[in-house]
Amino acid sequence: MTLSENISYTVTERFLRYTAIDTQSDPASNSFPSTEKQKNLGALLVCELLEMGLKDAHLDQYGYVYASIPGNTDKKVPVICFCSHMDTSPDCSGENVKAIIHNNYQGQDIILPDDPNQILRMKDHPDLKDQIGNDIITASGTTLLGADNKAGIAEIMDAAKFLISHPEYKHGEIKILFTPDEEIGRGVDKVDLKKLGADFAYTIDGETSGSIENETFSADGVKLIIQGVSAHPGFAKNKMESAIKIASEIVSALPKEFLSPESSSGKDGFIHPVSINGSVEQASIEFIIRDFKTELLKSHELILEQIVQKILKAYPGSGYEFILEEQYRNMKSVLDQYPQIVQAGIEAIERSGLTARLQSIRGGTDGSRLSFMGLPCPNIFAGEHAFHGKQEWVSVQDMQKAVQTIINLALIWEEKS
Repeated sequence: MTLSENISYTVTERFLRYTAIDTQSDPASNSFPSTEKQKNLGALLVCELLEMGLKDAHLDQYGYVYASIPGNTDKKVPVICFCSHMDTSPDCSGENVKAIIHNNYQGQDIILPDDPNQILRMKDHPDLKDQIGNDIITASGTTLLGADNKAGIAEIMDAAKFLISHPEYKHGEIKILFTPDEEIGRGVDKVDLKKLGADFAYTIDGETSGSIENETFSADGVKLIIQGVSAHPGFAKNKMESAIKIASEIVSALPKEFLSPESSSGKDGFIHPVSINGSVEQASIEFIIRDFKTELLKSHELILEQIVQKILKAYPGSGYEFILEEQYRNMKSVLDQYPQIVQAGIEAIERSGLTARLQSIRGGTDGSRLSFMGLPCPNIFAGEHAFHGKQEWVSVQDMQKAVQTIINLALIWEEKS
């Protein structure tokens, strides 16, 4: 009996159970995790892990879930961690998610019933062409689904259940880590790597079935604070210098044909304003700066600051602060030092009956920062698509393939040790 024939999947039931719990994170919060409701899912996961027999499963004060699957081999095997995040994006509501399974998809438009204007069309979602005959899961049209990253969580949980239930399949010690606040860039801020005790890791947080990612953006954040000159609007002639208007001019002067998300793809970087707030006296703009080449971040930041300085020449009474924060770095520079990690991922995908695709991701994962914290960590597909929006979807069959891939990874590390 092959591995795929031996798996009794519960991944769909797990996924539906997890999506019903609102775990949206909040970038405006100063607490950790940013929302206490993320712990509701964490507590459920701990209960399920304890029921599986993982005696050390626990939820810590910061909202992290840790657990260990003991090894069952005499070999000395590197300790591998599988990681996914529990929070969903602040960009779209995750409250009262109603997941719907569209069985035996045949290429038709999928109309979401609670908002008929939300329609999944193959021309807008080209990966649907590979899903003919599969079962597609969506939300009902008023919320995101939460496949990013509850699909990954369900897949890790299902793989864990299989490994515990089938001691005939030999593997080393496996660590499980579920994180909060990944969507707001804080996913590993409070992680305890010493307690985790892993040598290598894989985030299960990718998109298309068969994909493995060893490269992310490098990322900085910039907070630009504009100090204007306030005056009574009735007597403001030749006096007022509105910080709001200055900020608006700066945003309007940003490059449009290049260095913007709307005009970039592939390995192109960008300067992207994500929020603007303020008054006449003071305004702030928050930017994210992204590129695959870390050294190009400085040149993008210089372009931005030169735009600010040029605009402010017309406002002699005003000034600015340019506050730069490093966010994460391209994990490829770390992973290239450990080629066996990515190679094992490729082999696990192919053993699961898929064509492995090694690619870059125009974004970041917890693995980006974990890699630079000493835990090399590529990203493997979870099957999630159109994340952060109401048309988010995943297929049952892709989740099952991800479960197989996780199990195969555990077996490959044991075989090759």
